[in-house]
Amino acid sequence: MKIIIEPENKEVELKKIKSVRALLNKLNLYPNQALIIRNKELLTPDEKLFPNDTIIVRKVASRG
Repeated sequence: MKIIIEPENKEVELKKIKSVRALLNKLNLYPNQALIIRNKELLTPDEKLFPNDTIIVRKVASRG
């Protein structure tokens, strides 16, 4: 699975990641720290991921 991490524009290849929650855990992120996007669609932590997916992880930060 190809993972693109924004805003760093870093690409990583990960295997055996079955869900958005598992991906977030692997990247040491909480669900409220990033938007997970597949095919221009936002994903929730309970959604399944597939080996041929290209996923965008867009980190977000609250400044307040």
